[in-house]
This record gives sequence, C-alpha cells and structure tokens, in this order.
Amino acid sequence: MKVYLVGGAVRDALLRLPVKDKDWVVVGATPQQLLDAGYQQVGRDFPVFLHPQSREEYALARTERKSGSGYTGFTCYAAADVTLEQDLLRRDLTINALAQDADGQIIDPYGGQADLRQRLLRHVSPAFSEDPLRVLRVARFAARYAHLGFRIADETMALMRAMADAGELAHLTPERVWKETESALSTRNPQVFFQTLRDCRALKVLFPEVDALYGVPAPAKWHPEIDTGLHTLMTVTMAAMLSPEVDVRFAILCHDLGKGLTPKALWPRHHGHGPAGVKLVEQLCARLRVPNELRDLAKLVAEFHDLIHTLP
Repeated sequence: MKVYLVGGAVRDALLRLPVKDKDWVVVGATPQQLLDAGYQQVGRDFPVFLHPQSREEYALARTERKSGSGYTGFTCYAAADVTLEQDLLRRDLTINALAQDADGQIIDPYGGQADLRQRLLRHVSPAFSEDPLRVLRVARFAARYAHLGFRIADETMALMRAMADAGELAHLTPERVWKETESALSTRNPQVFFQTLRDCRALKVLFPEVDALYGVPAPAKWHPEIDTGLHTLMTVTMAAMLSPEVDVRFAILCHDLGKGLTPKALWPRHHGHGPAGVKLVEQLCARLRVPNELRDLAKLVAEFHDLIHTLP
C-alpha cells in the first residue's frame, strides 16, 4: 500500500500558494485494509475514507467510465490493481493531475509541471468532454489564477465550446452551477469566470440574462465602453477591487439586466431599466436557486442603482 498527496495541494505548493486542503490517494489497498487501520468510510459512490487522526480524505485509486449523461453519469472502479497513473488520468486538468510521494518526489505523468510553468490550463485527456461540470471548473480556475497569468489552452477551449454547443451543460443541476459561480465570485478576478463562459459559448446557456446584454449599446456620455455586456464585466471587476463580499459582487453582475429588455428602437437609452430588471433577477435566482439574501440585495441594486446619480 502506497499513499500519495494529490491534486490541489501539490499544485498550490508548486505555485507557492497557501495549501488549504489536502487530498490523498491510496494505491494497492482494499477498503477492508483501511477500515482495519481505523479509517472511517464516508464515500457512497466510491471508497473515500477519513484518516483516524487528521480527518483528511483518503481515496482508493480509481478509474471512471462514462455510463450516462451529465456529471454524475460515471461508473467507478476502485481496486488494489488501479495504478496512480490511471487515477491521475481521470482528472480534469494537467495541473491537477500531480502527485507527491512520501519522500517528497513529484509524480507528473501528464505534463502538469510544464503547464504550471507556462501558466496553462490544459485538459488531461479527451475524457474531459464527458463531464460538463468541467466547463465551469476551468472557468473558475481561470478566474482564480488570472492574477498569475494563467490562460486556457486553445485545444481545451475548443473542447469546452463543443460541449456547450452539444447541449451538455443542460445536464448540470442548478446547485452545482451556483456552487461553482459562488466560488468564482469569491476569487480576485470574478469577471474572468463570466468572460470565459462567454468565450466558450456557455454564458448564453447558463446566464442568458447576462449574455443578452452583449451588443446592447448605452449612451457614450455615461458609458464610453458603450456595450452593456462589457460594462457589466467592468463593474464586476471594480466591485471585486472594492469588496470581497459575494453578495455585493453578484448584485453588481445583475444591476443592468433590465437593459436587455429595451426595444432596439429606443437604444441607446434605457428608461425604466432598473425596475424592469427586477423580474430578470428573480428569474435568474429562481433558476439557479441563489440564496435569498443574495437575491434580495441584487433586486434592490437593480431597481435603485440609478439613484446614485441624484445624490449631492
């Protein structure tokens, strides 16, 4: 039996970032061996155990095979004969397919260290396209590491676009979409998350109310950038600089949704877009099951944000 530190802990240590959570993979063991050693099994779909002292997660090495639709449609095989390389192959990005042994040696079968040096988010294998959640995960990683200069590999972006175009994102549950969005909103550059989704054509599927703002002009006197979609991401960028609070950042994302309802004949003016946007905020929040406190602030900001211009 061999134990390896895997995934994010190895990645962030190599990037000299704080390591928050540690995940471990156990190779060459059976569930009974871990139970006998005092580990507590917690995984239902595959064998995951809590260490008796540290309470960190230890998972038996496993493979995954696509057997259905969506991000849950997988058959897992976990056994003592699954190798570390096989386990790492099922992961999403090369920078997450890294392991470290007990002596501190890095095991890197898929070029993760080179991609870290090149600041590249690249998929491990074509199996990436079997899990639509990975589109959101890559967008979140792009936001999380934007300040370090990371970008998405062209071939990975091509896969993400193909997944969006094929309708794969329809299999995602609202809870998972919101969980990834909430995490992205807490990063240093949340606007990168939404820009990435637009680049891969996923924004119109997951956030059609935001996507509808692109191509909608506003008066250049007030908005030199003119395009309302661009303006929205600029305000999200500014909100992230001013406040770490997710509810504030989400409210700013939603503040101009009403402009997407303005008839073209009235462009570039958008009288009454604040109150008009409240229904769109409610629609988006109901669909993604956004917490009520975030929804309520977003509704207030959408309806009344123009009043800031009346302040002395």
